[in-house]
Amino acid sequence: MTDLSRKIAELSKRRGFYSQTAEAYGGVAGFQTFGPEGAELKRNIENSWRKKFSDSLGHREIEAPTIMPEAVFEASGHLDTFDDMIIKCPECGTSSRADHIAEDHTGIDEAEGLSIEKIEQLFEEHNLECPECGEGLAGEKVEDFNLMFGTSIGPGDSQKGFLRPETAQGIFAEFPRFKEYMRNELPFGITQIGKSYRNEISPRQGLVRVRELTQAELEHFIDPEEDKPPIEDVEDVELKLYSRQEQEKEDGKVRKMTVREAVDEEIVESGWIAYYLGLAKQWYDSIGVDMERFRFRQHQNDELSHYASDCWDAESKVDDKWIERTGFAYRGCYDLKKHHEHSEEDYTVFKEYDEPVEEEVTEASPDMGYLGPEYDDKAGKIADRIQEKAETDPEAFEETEIEVEVNGQKYSIPEDKCNFERKTVIRNGEHILPHVVEPSFGIDRIVYTVLAHSYGEDEVDNEKRKLLHLREEVAPTEVAVFPMMDKDGMGQKAEEVSERLRDAGFSVKYDDTGNIGKRYRRQDEVGTPYCVTIDYETLEDKPETVTIRDRDSTEQERVEIRGLEEELSSRL
Repeated sequence: MTDLSRKIAELSKRRGFYSQTAEAYGGVAGFQTFGPEGAELKRNIENSWRKKFSDSLGHREIEAPTIMPEAVFEASGHLDTFDDMIIKCPECGTSSRADHIAEDHTGIDEAEGLSIEKIEQLFEEHNLECPECGEGLAGEKVEDFNLMFGTSIGPGDSQKGFLRPETAQGIFAEFPRFKEYMRNELPFGITQIGKSYRNEISPRQGLVRVRELTQAELEHFIDPEEDKPPIEDVEDVELKLYSRQEQEKEDGKVRKMTVREAVDEEIVESGWIAYYLGLAKQWYDSIGVDMERFRFRQHQNDELSHYASDCWDAESKVDDKWIERTGFAYRGCYDLKKHHEHSEEDYTVFKEYDEPVEEEVTEASPDMGYLGPEYDDKAGKIADRIQEKAETDPEAFEETEIEVEVNGQKYSIPEDKCNFERKTVIRNGEHILPHVVEPSFGIDRIVYTVLAHSYGEDEVDNEKRKLLHLREEVAPTEVAVFPMMDKDGMGQKAEEVSERLRDAGFSVKYDDTGNIGKRYRRQDEVGTPYCVTIDYETLEDKPETVTIRDRDSTEQERVEIRGLEEELSSRL
């Protein structure tokens, strides 16, 4: 753990931002409990994201279950491909993530995309050791480990289910219903903020790599031929881009350019991705991420997820480590196509033409009198596949046997039972599978970044001070109210002021414990922007006055109580 990471972990535990879960029982790796300050900070970041990426863009938010049936993840590909590389120490038995050990000791920044063979080669070449006991791991087998959490749905002969590894599948699985809500009109976006679960091999760094995480995801469904992003809204936003090409150079650099330049020079291949990079840059800046320690990095080809044709990560630097916070992926029609093929629902959207068109089509009307008795409950799906094949591969019907696949099983159907034909029709439109643009934000890591980038130390009155320079938009508390001393009516007046500010909509904390200096320090450490103090002058002045103290400068200004709400509003 680095120096800054250690300081953040210590402050977070002491001041109620986050700490390891179930410490009374020895703790459990990969799970963190957000305390009162952390829960409020996290909630404010989520609400800020909701305003920026859902409400202001006209997207709609949903809430799906965190447990879904096995069939969903068979369709999505997670059961086959959602893996990390694991290596087990022969001495102490500790299982570790192999690519992380390689990254920590070989100078390779992104080992996740390397093959198992290459990782094993690195262990041999660098004599890499177990991080727990120091035993050499050269020659030990590296294997894939699936990160899905399995469970049972219901008692007895129950249905197998899984905790979702991403919120996205809860959106994709319900797309047939959502398209109806949106009147079958593209484009539209569905957002979701919620928990996801990944059985990480080696959880570490507090909130950075956990087994239960909060995601904020947007699935933007578009017609790739018709829908264009409003680049003009963000065209002048400056981005710091670390492209695939630059990463391959020995002296590769992060390039600064506007969103418009990135699109025109095709540094970012998708205009939609570039658009969301611009929005994200604005948002990250607004919540207090240090733009000097921030960049967008493009995935190498061997890093790309199974569903993505292009992907960029928003990364921030803490100490000397770049950490991914958000992934921006162009998922194409991969997800909807998979669910369309595996389920009995229609995941297409009807696209109406401006004018009717005449065209030659190929279609099949399978003989159900043959398929039914021959294939029983599989007949319907086999017929569907034959019809699909007639549209997509008409040449196949030149053969005497037509081969189709249903749930991994191949079936050969006599051509004369398919009733294949070509004919001319008038079409008013076509059914298309929408493409998906996905910005996926890791809220826990963003919380950690905001804490790390806002952390500071200075001296006040010859005393060392720790503080968080949190932006007012996300700070857990906007205003703290203190009586100088809890006597002579100052405590009562302070409580009256606290209640008045709460009624006006401010987030307020009241504190009358300890001397005033210690109370200021407590609020500085949790990032409260302003403190209001009631003292003897408050009781004596006509009209009544209080002092407002600024967290960052520690300067104090006396203002009238009757204008306190307006004064604080103007500052916040």
